[in-house]
Amino acid sequence: MGIIRAEFEFSNPANRALQPVKSLALIDTGALHLCLPEHLAIQLDLKELEKREVTLANGHHVTVSYAGPVEIHFKNRRCFTGAMVMGDEPLLGAIPMEDMDLVITPSLRQIDVNPASPNIAMSLAK
Repeated sequence: MGIIRAEFEFSNPANRALQPVKSLALIDTGALHLCLPEHLAIQLDLKELEKREVTLANGHHVTVSYAGPVEIHFKNRRCFTGAMVMGDEPLLGAIPMEDMDLVITPSLRQIDVNPASPNIAMSLAK
């Protein structure tokens, strides 16, 4: 499939005085959560909510800060979540992608809103 990155806007809904931060994010359907590097968590003034243990791609386990809240905005979609504070670039996992009803087009190496529901995010609630 190749590496997919897209521009997202991240903000702190608990502190609207702060400007949102736009950044390219790595799209990873094999990951579950949002991961933000420490410098973005600091810019957004995210508060540590707890520690979480995560399993890395190499199988190692590490403890990281879980901080929030974070508002993610992409085109006409948005969601609210927490973030694992780790890595050197934002990483968008499956949970926020599902929440915003985003789909990946592997042949184009792009992410976009679901064309079956272009105006409003669709979700299963059963």
